[in-house]
Amino acid sequence: MKRIKTRIKDELDARGMTQKELADLTGIRPATINDLYHDRSKQFPRDVLEKIASALNIDEISEIIELVDDGQAE
Repeated sequence: MKRIKTRIKDELDARGMTQKELADLTGIRPATINDLYHDRSKQFPRDVLEKIASALNIDEISEIIELVDDGQAE
């Protein structure tokens, strides 16, 4: 079975950016950013992904989310 895995932590770590900085840049609630950062989110609203991609200057959505086999999710 496949599942969606977020890569927000990887992208923030690579940029030396905090969750709070991303929340401030995007206007997204810190709790939502935290859930995405720790890959605990059950929903991936389009507007949230668009704001994050824009704030991080990301061109391809695969830079912040990916489809993985359940065994590879960790």
